[in-house]
Amino acid sequence: MNGLQRRRLLRSPLALTVGLAATAAQADLGQGDFGGIGLMQTPTARMAPLGDFAFSFSRTAPYRRYNLFFQPAEWLEAGFRYVEVENRQYLAATEDRNNLDKGIDVKLRLREENRRWPQLAVGIRDMGGTGLFGAEYLVANKRWHDVDVSLGIGWGYLGNQDDFANPLARLDDRFDRRSGFSPGDDGGTLNLGSLFSGPAAVFGGIEYQTPWDPLVLQLELEGNDYQREPQRNDQRQDSRINLGARYRLSDGIELRAGWQRGNTAMLGISLSTNLATLSQAKRDPAPAALGPAPAEHTRDWQALSRELADNAGIDVHRLRQDGNAVIVEGEPARYPSLAQSEQRAGRILHNQLASEVETFRFRWQERGLALRESVHERSALVAAVASADDTVDHRHGIYAHGALRPAQGRILHENDPRRFSYSLGPVLEQNFGGPDGYLYRLSANLDSEYRLGAGNWFSATLAYTLADNLDNYRYLADSQLPRVRTHIGDYLAETDIGISNLQYSHTARLGSDWYAIGYGGLLETMFAGVGGELLYRPFNGDVAVGLDVNWVKQRDFDQRLALRDYSTWTGHLTGYWRTGFEDVLAKVSVGRYLAGDLGVTVDLSREFDSGVRLGGWTTITDAGSDFGEGSFDKGLYLSLPLDAFFVHSTRQRARLAWQPLSRDGGARLARRFELHALTEERQMGRYWRDYDAAMR
Repeated sequence: MNGLQRRRLLRSPLALTVGLAATAAQADLGQGDFGGIGLMQTPTARMAPLGDFAFSFSRTAPYRRYNLFFQPAEWLEAGFRYVEVENRQYLAATEDRNNLDKGIDVKLRLREENRRWPQLAVGIRDMGGTGLFGAEYLVANKRWHDVDVSLGIGWGYLGNQDDFANPLARLDDRFDRRSGFSPGDDGGTLNLGSLFSGPAAVFGGIEYQTPWDPLVLQLELEGNDYQREPQRNDQRQDSRINLGARYRLSDGIELRAGWQRGNTAMLGISLSTNLATLSQAKRDPAPAALGPAPAEHTRDWQALSRELADNAGIDVHRLRQDGNAVIVEGEPARYPSLAQSEQRAGRILHNQLASEVETFRFRWQERGLALRESVHERSALVAAVASADDTVDHRHGIYAHGALRPAQGRILHENDPRRFSYSLGPVLEQNFGGPDGYLYRLSANLDSEYRLGAGNWFSATLAYTLADNLDNYRYLADSQLPRVRTHIGDYLAETDIGISNLQYSHTARLGSDWYAIGYGGLLETMFAGVGGELLYRPFNGDVAVGLDVNWVKQRDFDQRLALRDYSTWTGHLTGYWRTGFEDVLAKVSVGRYLAGDLGVTVDLSREFDSGVRLGGWTTITDAGSDFGEGSFDKGLYLSLPLDAFFVHSTRQRARLAWQPLSRDGGARLARRFELHALTEERQMGRYWRDYDAAMR
């Protein structure tokens, strides 16, 4: 069965984000029928702006295509689609349902256009999986004023016209023949031997930007002849020439129409935004106005602690004074940027501390883990804030370090770490693309936490089903492994109220760069157990290494306290590398998965200036044919800062994920707290850019 993906419901992200990204320079770029920047049936060499995110739908009988595409780098386009075939049945479905095929695409820009040379790109369609619509291409684009011309050569689905012999066959005879998917094969395999092989054909077209800005006209030459369609679903083609038009309703909404094959209409719509530029105007309290330093401390430490929380977003653990320095120990609680919290806190401290204090020191923690210290010279801060001249250099009075020795000095104020907190919100778990059609469960989740100390806490999540259609759940995916994930439908359909998480956690800092966490209880929806993680993470370093080890036992379907018989050891050694290339974070995990299979998971992600993180992962194990459908697992995800959507600053995030199938092979324990995420402030990141912004 396909994975039911969990996401927090944002109140109105589409209304807040649609249209934020588009500019006049990109108004002539549109999504093709297959998703991604293109004409209709054919791709172009054009690329969307960095961070572009687009959902599109098109219908050209008998195909309906649902596409989601991203622009994680200026030279890279990637995305996935579902193709619904209206006149073919989904054989695995128990009811009469249209067949649905999944595919992943990648396009790379090889060179940019200049005055003499065209833009050039190479790409692969429907890589992996069944490859029913698999194709490869090399395409060029050149623009003359309002006319943009594309010309390319295609293989596979884009080359079925067989215009000429494959030019690559001159290099190797294997390029003469193209191997395809056969009904006896497992889906989800990579057939690298078929790339750029078999028949080849020319494709291309023209786009004309009319004098009426919202309207673009298209003429396209196809490379497909529709006589080798998947599932023997050949279509009549009266012409290789397709005609189309795109009409932009707004910056983020576009309607599309066309006449294809000389006999078939196409209709489509695209919704787009830009993940790299997401933002929201804020209604946060204004920073404290800078006044003269008092003759002596105000000494109302409780009031100072509250003001640091309310205005600077610091959950203060304690205040200390060590000679001419005042130390604030606490956790960031509101502002995504520590620089903003420090700048706001510096104003408050200056207004309430005597002039004998020359330095403000901020010792940042997260759940009891000391992460870093920022040191500010009071005089530099005051001079920068008081001056209207942006050229005043305030950076010389700031430095940060991660070598945190035990704090010295007398304690001015200390808050009780014990406290209880909770939140209630909706969660939508959904599945699209499986034999059972669209499945969903809308639930109300009550998250609660009780802090025993800075590094000790209990957490619990209770989920109550508000609405669902899980009675339609029938399909149980093939698997010869222990069923550690493919019973997901049983877990979600068994009860209206269940315990998703109930655990105790404890953290410790073992050395200047070493961190640890231990935990036990009901760790996730399907497994209970105990485990721990050790992380080595140097301050502001590019590399970190972690090791987690867990003993777990499968939970009963009713999500209460009962357990099933299956138990196992699972854990991974994980390396983290900030590559310095396109802000990419690479994670490689090697270890034992929940079904006992051994393998590796590779996760690549990029964080944009907006704080949005876009990533994808793939897992390969030694399960072989026992893996289930396919020989490896894969998925895409978005980590969204809610700060980009709400008018009040917040550090909370929401995660959206897409995984084509729930498989037992390559299944990992869904740990609620992971050290690399808890220690994120060990990285300086964009601190200086954020500090400059906070000073303006």
